[in-house]
Amino acid sequence: MDKPCFSAFCPTLGIADDGDTFEEALVNLQKLIRFHLECLIKEKEEIPADDPEKEIITTTRIELPLPVSFAL
Repeated sequence: MDKPCFSAFCPTLGIADDGDTFEEALVNLQKLIRFHLECLIKEKEEIPADDPEKEIITTTRIELPLPVSFAL
């Protein structure tokens, strides 16, 4: 059965997720971003950040609340 699938990509973190709708793909990506950041924090790894001077990829900004323990 042919059914559409939508994907969302976060180039800064190098992660992607999908969903049956555009909205579901974004929600899934938000959850994955949160999980990925929590893992980076737990492992005391550097949090990647965009560099507008070097980036040529257009991205969509998504805001999500982070845990209080999150610090740059």
